[in-house]
Order: sequence, then C-alpha cells, then structure tokens
Amino acid sequence: MTAAGGTSPGVADLRREEVVLPGVPSLGRLYARGAAASGRLVLARRFGRGPVDLPEVAYVVAGVQADAAHLTAYQHLLGETASDVLPAGFVHVLAFPVATAVMARPDFPLPLAGLVHLANEITQHVPLRLGQAVDVRAWAQGLAAHRTGTTVELVTEVRLAGPARELREGPVAWRGVSTYLAKGTHLVRGGAGDDGGAGVADGVEGTGGADGRSGSGSGARPAFVAPVPTARWELDAGTGRRYAAVSGDRNPIHLSAVSAKALGFPRAIAHGMDTAARALATVGAERGDAFTWSVEFAKPVLLPGSVAVRVAADDGPGGGWTYAGWHPRSGKVHLTGSVRPL
Repeated sequence: MTAAGGTSPGVADLRREEVVLPGVPSLGRLYARGAAASGRLVLARRFGRGPVDLPEVAYVVAGVQADAAHLTAYQHLLGETASDVLPAGFVHVLAFPVATAVMARPDFPLPLAGLVHLANEITQHVPLRLGQAVDVRAWAQGLAAHRTGTTVELVTEVRLAGPARELREGPVAWRGVSTYLAKGTHLVRGGAGDDGGAGVADGVEGTGGADGRSGSGSGARPAFVAPVPTARWELDAGTGRRYAAVSGDRNPIHLSAVSAKALGFPRAIAHGMDTAARALATVGAERGDAFTWSVEFAKPVLLPGSVAVRVAADDGPGGGWTYAGWHPRSGKVHLTGSVRPL
C-alpha cells in the first residue's frame, strides 16, 4: 500500500532494525558521545580496523509535539510569520537530534566530529501545525566517494502520529535529506563523486557537523557570479548563540570567537540552516503548503558579518524561487538554493 505523500518501504528499508527512543535525545549529549566515538574510530583506523558499512538501523521517536514558546521564538528569530503552522526549518530543528543519534553510534563508519554539512533538501508534502503529534524516523544511507573523503546522506521522515507508523505506510508530511562529508576518510572508491564535482575548496570542519562547499554531484559547476542583491543581512556576533538557543545546536564554532578559535576558526560562524531558513522566510507564504526546499553550503559566514542576498522568482520550468547569499565585498558565495512548488 502507498499513501498519498508517502511511499511504501523498499527492500533496504525493511532490512533496517527499528530502534525506538523514549524521547528526542539531547544534542549536547549526542555530540559528546559522538566525539568519544570519533576518537576511538580514528585510533581503530590506524590499525586498519573499524566499521566500513552504515548501520542497518532506523531511529524512531513517537509522539513528538512542538512547544508554542519554542515555535514563537523560532519564527521571531528567522523572520517567519507568526502562526500555528510549523515552518519547514523548524521541523528540521525538531527532527535533527534523531538523525544525529544515528551518526553518534559507535558502529557509524564516519567520525561525527568534523563532518562537513554540504547540502540539505527538504520536501514538505503537507503543513504541520502546533498541537499535532508527529513520529520522527531517521536513518543513514548512500555512502559515496568524494575526492576529499566520503559522503553520506541522513534521511529523516516525519509523519502524523498514529498506528500507521508501525507499518511505515502513513503519509510522509515532511522529508529531509542532509548530505555530509567526512574529509580524509576514504571508505568508497570510484563513482561520480570521486573526481570531485565542485570539490570542497571552502569546506569547514567542526565537532558535530559544520557547513561547507558541496561537492556531491558530478561535473563542475559554473563559477558564481554575484547578481543584483534584493536584501542584505547584517549578522552580529550573537547570531550563532541566538540560533543555538532555538535549535539546540550549541556547536562551539557558532557560539563565540574564543570557542571558534579553539577549533581553528578566525571567528564564530553562522549555522548553515540559520541562513537557509532566513532565505526560506523571505519567500514567505507564496511558497504554498507543498514544496521542495534545497540548499548547498559554501564559504561559511563569519560573525559579525554582512551577507548580500538575492531571492527571486524563477521563470524556468517548474517555477518557484532561487536564492543566493554571498560576501558583499569579495563576492565569495555562502549558500545557494531553491524553493520549488510540488
């Protein structure tokens, strides 16, 4: 059986053991666990040991509900309209710890510490609302070669809570695919990503995942030419701390210059999903109830800093909107993406 907005589970999906968690885990504890597992993995690799395959598991948290104050704080920070509808980026915030729990497992073959967030694609089939309970399911798939390491996809699906979840046949309301790169870890040889695509020339590293240049596709991308901006973001030094407060992602590279310098950055950097969510909010209600929102991350935004932004309707096939953010003086791109109606 296939429900509207969802798909029947495939063979690989049925092979996965389902691990039901009692609640949404703490990101801080997951990062600590992942850092310890990463250290053990690095040591094991020196002796030619350690896991090389993705764990055949899916993590599930049932009955997750948004908090009204949390939703309001997110909407206010990111520029979303105040309403009972959960923005697609807010659903990502709710579900992200479940996906992170998969990456923090001791048998995960890539080190959580230092993963680079290359890209994100979120498909919203129906809007979710405050007061609705949802079930979150996350797993890892698609280990692939990259000229600087190995990429992996973390997939998260959100369904309205109910008995249909047990058969994984309830309609998928929201689906996110996050692509990460483990630089220097070569588990897969050959394949389209092995000779680089666009590469990760401006990639960054940080505990628990940072934001970097996408190189997961095949074929070189054309050089970015800065268009005429439609807006400019002025992001102060506290930007990372404010997004950390609404997202729970308190990665030290985002919090202060001192903590970022300790991890090799000249200053704190903005969360990638913060900047992507600002672009989505700029599109506003015109995006409709059902859409696909994609983003690719490039040069990180140093804080404090300015970002030139263009969000514009796309006259091409399928319509929708495209967006880009770049440094207003150097022209170096920070992020590019699109919002496409379904």
